[in-house]
Amino acid sequence: MKYLIIGHKGQLGKEFVKRLSLLNYDFTGVDIDELDITKRDDVIKLIKNLKPDFTINCAAYNLVDDAEKNPGKAFAVNADAVHNLALASAESNSFLIHFGSDYVFDGTKSDGLYTEKDLPNPINKYGESKLKGEQLISEVTDNYLIFRLSWVFGEGTQNFIHKFINWSKNSNELKIAYDEISVPTYTKDIVDVTMKSIEKGITGLYHLTNTGSTSRFDWAKHIAEILILKANLIPVSKDIFNLPAKRPDFSAMDNLKISNELGITIPKWEESVENYLSSK
Repeated sequence: MKYLIIGHKGQLGKEFVKRLSLLNYDFTGVDIDELDITKRDDVIKLIKNLKPDFTINCAAYNLVDDAEKNPGKAFAVNADAVHNLALASAESNSFLIHFGSDYVFDGTKSDGLYTEKDLPNPINKYGESKLKGEQLISEVTDNYLIFRLSWVFGEGTQNFIHKFINWSKNSNELKIAYDEISVPTYTKDIVDVTMKSIEKGITGLYHLTNTGSTSRFDWAKHIAEILILKANLIPVSKDIFNLPAKRPDFSAMDNLKISNELGITIPKWEESVENYLSSK
């Protein structure tokens, strides 16, 4: 079996590289400096030449606030480029694995976690672009697996844990939103579930998160307790930050569908945060 990892230098891509290397699997990793996935001909040429059995797309435009100012860039990477990958994968009979986002939801659900049966209704351009990517895949092929993720953390700097630790070094008092709720999700667990899903031949759309849910504030508090950080944390409404992109108040997703399919229990978010911090 041959794997192609798109975006292998990002935090999720790095985790796949680590795992596939450990397993001694045949894989190729490419990133923006080697392949611009917005260029359809280049994508088709690469996948046609490599003939991967599995194409894993870890590339994304995930600058949520910048997407409001530059929606064209967000849609180019999160939708049009995904369409290119779907077309190329279908043409070369490569199974496409793609990662979506909890931001496809508007945050108004009040009777439990979001499931795959809930209708998406994004409230920012980033969410719109991620939803469009999902739709374009399903229009092209049935040979795919889409996992919607939330609050991803792992090796790298584009995650809340890294940012929070840096903030705590520079300030004794930190304001953190108490009214933004989702699920911190560890790249290692994402890779675990993805590889198990590949082995079992699962297809379709699933939510892949750690188990449970929390607010940004309680997540920060948990990190601070583990690392014994001295910063004074102040719970505030996310509205005071006046960010360009509106965030859903509640976008926590239920991982029960994929857990049942695989017969596994995905670790609680607290446990995975502890595992990640102890490995640093």
